[in-house]
Amino acid sequence: MGRVILAGTPIGDRRTASQALLETLGQATLVAAEDTRRYHDLLRRLGVTSSARVVSFFEGNEAHRLPELLEELRSGQDVVVATDAGMPSVSDPGYRLVRAAIDEGITITSVPGPTAVTTALALSGLPTDRFCFEGFLPRKAGERRRALAGLADEPRTIIVYEAPHRLAALLAEASAQLGADRPAAVCRELTKTYEEVRRGPLSELAEWAAQGVRGEITVVIGGATGGAVSMEQATGMVADQVARGERMSTAVAQVAARTGVSRRELYEASLDSRDQADGAPDGADDTADADDTDGEDNR
Repeated sequence: MGRVILAGTPIGDRRTASQALLETLGQATLVAAEDTRRYHDLLRRLGVTSSARVVSFFEGNEAHRLPELLEELRSGQDVVVATDAGMPSVSDPGYRLVRAAIDEGITITSVPGPTAVTTALALSGLPTDRFCFEGFLPRKAGERRRALAGLADEPRTIIVYEAPHRLAALLAEASAQLGADRPAAVCRELTKTYEEVRRGPLSELAEWAAQGVRGEITVVIGGATGGAVSMEQATGMVADQVARGERMSTAVAQVAARTGVSRRELYEASLDSRDQADGAPDGADDTADADDTDGEDNR
C-alpha cells in the first residue's frame, strides 16, 4: 500500500516552506494538485526540480479522480496532495481522499505547514485558548444570516474565511447578528508583502470594508461574553440550525452544550415551538429524535 501525504504549502511567503516540504515535493512521483499550473509555479518559486506526474484534484473533480488515486495507492504508489496554499482538506480538497484511505486501511501522513486559521488567530489579539473554525459561510444572504445567528452565543473565538468582494456584506451581517461592538480582526494577505491585520468592533470593520478590500481574507471574531441564555433564545438557536438542515436532536445537543441550558427541557421547548409553528397537535414527535434524549440531560 502507498501513503497519502498531505503537504502543507506556504500561504504566501515562500520562505516559510520547510526543508521537509522541499524534500517531499522533490522526491514525489505522483502529486494530486488543486491547480496544476499553480503547483508548477510553486515548484519554480521554491527552486524545486521534480519529475513527478501531476494530476488535478479540485472540488469539481474530486469524486471523479478518487478511484484513480485509490488504485495508485493500492498498487504501492505514494500520493502527495498539495493545494494552492495551506493544509489540504482544511476548506480545500483532500478530505474525501483522506476518508476513503482510512476506510481502506491506507496510511495517511502529513508535512505540516502554515495555515491561515492559526496564523490569523495568533495575530488577532483575541482569546486563543478555545476557538472554532467555520470555513466559508454561505454565500446567499439569508443562509449567511441564519448561520451567523446560530453563532451569536458561541463563547469560543470564531474564525471564518471570506472572499474579498463579500467581506463587507459578511461584516455588516455579523455586526447585526452578533453585536456592533463585538471585537474582531480582519487578516489580509498573511505572510505576504502587503500583510495587514485590521482590528476593531464589527461595525467599524464593516464600514472600513465597504470601501473595498483585496487579497486573501481570514476573519476572527471574539466569542460571546454575555449572561445566561434564556430558554426562548436557546429555542430560537435550535430553530436556526434545524432550518439549515440539522436534525433537531443534534441541534438541541449542540445548543445545550454551548449555552448550559437543560438538554431535555430545550428539546421539549423546541418541539412545542415547532408544533405551534406547524399547527401540529400537542405531543406530535419524531420518534428517532425523541429516543436520542432518553435518560439524558445537560450536565
